[in-house]
Amino acid sequence: MGSGLEDRLLEVEEHEGGNLRRRIWDETKITWRIAFPSIISRVTSFGTIVVTQSFLGHVSELDLAAFSLVQSIFLLFVNGILLGMSSATETLCGQAFGAGHYHMMGIYLQRSWIVDVVTAAVMLPVFIFGKPILNLLGQEKDIAEIGGKICLWFIPYVYYFVFSLTIQMYLQAQLKNMIVGWLSTVSFVLHVLLSWIFVTKLGLGIAGAMGALNLSGWLMIVGLFVYIFGGWCPDTWKGFTKAAFVDIFPVIKLSISSGVMLCLELWYNSILVLLAGYMKNATTAISAFSICLNVSTFELMLFLGFLTASCVRVSNELGKGNAKAARFSVKVILATSTCIGVIFWIICLIFGRQISYLFTNSEEVAEEVSSLSVLLSFSLLLNSVQPVLNGVAIGAGMQGIAAYVNLGSYYVIGVPTGVLLGYVANLGIKVNKASERLSRWLLKSSEETNGSCIDQRSNT
Repeated sequence: MGSGLEDRLLEVEEHEGGNLRRRIWDETKITWRIAFPSIISRVTSFGTIVVTQSFLGHVSELDLAAFSLVQSIFLLFVNGILLGMSSATETLCGQAFGAGHYHMMGIYLQRSWIVDVVTAAVMLPVFIFGKPILNLLGQEKDIAEIGGKICLWFIPYVYYFVFSLTIQMYLQAQLKNMIVGWLSTVSFVLHVLLSWIFVTKLGLGIAGAMGALNLSGWLMIVGLFVYIFGGWCPDTWKGFTKAAFVDIFPVIKLSISSGVMLCLELWYNSILVLLAGYMKNATTAISAFSICLNVSTFELMLFLGFLTASCVRVSNELGKGNAKAARFSVKVILATSTCIGVIFWIICLIFGRQISYLFTNSEEVAEEVSSLSVLLSFSLLLNSVQPVLNGVAIGAGMQGIAAYVNLGSYYVIGVPTGVLLGYVANLGIKVNKASERLSRWLLKSSEETNGSCIDQRSNT
C-alpha cells in the first residue's frame, strides 16, 4: 500500500533482536494509530445512546426506565448478534490485508453485508412485537407500553448497525479508520444538537429523541458510503461483484461462531437488567442498574478500541506468518489497556454518586447508584483486560474457544450466582454487579489459551 505506517510495521517485525524499549515504543505508536480512531468511533457511537437516555431521563423516570429496558434487552440482543457476525469481517479482512490480498477485502465486505442484512431481517420481530414480549416477560404494564413504542423507533437503527459495524471493520483492517472517527464525532455532535432541539425546545419526547438518534446515525452511514464508493479505497474496493455470493457459507460459519462469542457476553448484561425488573420498586431498580451498566459500557467502548488494535495486529501478523510479532503486540496492548483501566477505577471510586446525576434527577435512583459505585469501579477495571483477549481470538479466527469461555463464565457461574444472591439472599441489584465482576475476572484465564491459539495457527 506504500504508506509510512506499513514501513513501521515492517520495522517492528525486524526488531526481534533489537532494543526492547525501542520495540515497545514502536508498537505503542502503531497501537494508538489503530486504536485511537476506533476509540473515538465507539465512544461517540455509544455516546448517542447515552445522550438519548439522558434526555429521556430528564423528561420522566418512566421514560428512562422503558428506554433502559429496551436498550439493555432488545437492542443489546440484536447488537450482540450483529457485532459478532460482523467480527468475521474483521478476521477475514485483517488477514487478507496482511497477506497482500487486497482485492478480497471488498468481496468480504459485500459478503458480510449479505449475511448481516438477512440476520437483521430475522431479528425484526423482536422490535415489532416489543410490547407483548415485555408483557410476556412480566414487566410492569406502564413500562411495557412505552417500551413497545420505543422498540418501533429502533428498527431503522438496527440497519444502521449492519453497515456501520461492517464498514468500520473493513476500513480499520487496512489502517484507514480515521475517517470513521471523524464521521462518528460529527454524528455525535449532530445528535446532541438535534436531541436538544427536538426534546428540550420542541417537547417531542420519545419521538424527538429517537428521531434524532436515527437521523444522526444514518448521516454517518451516508458519509462512509461516499468515502468507499468515491475512490478512497482503490486497492480494496473494485465495485459490486457476483463473487460476493460465492463461498459464502464459510463466512456464515465464521460469523456464527463470532456472533456466539460476543452475544454470550452482551446478553448476560441484558439478563441482569431483566432480573432487575422483577425486583421490588422495579422502575428504580432498572434505572439504577442501567445507569451503572451504561457507565460500564461507555468505558468499555474505549477498550474496544484496544480490541480493534489487538485484532488488527494479530490478524495482520498472522497473515504474514509472523506469530512472534503478534504475541509481542498483544503484550504491549494489554499493558497499555490495563494502565488506563486503573485510572477509570480510581475515578469511579471518587465520583461514584455524581455520575448518576448525568442521567436522572431522582434522588432515590442516585442513592442506589451510589451504593453500587464500588462494585462498578471494579467492573471498569476488569473491562480493560477482556476486550484485548477477545481481540486476539477474533484476529486469530478462534472465536469458538472464546465462546466456550464466555458460556462458562457468564451462564454457568454468573447468572446462577446473581439469581441465588439477588433473590434468595435479598442482596438485590448489588449482586448483579458482583456476578458481572466475577465473570469478567474468570475471562482473564483465557490469555494463555488465546496465546496458544496463535502458536497453533502459525504452526499449521
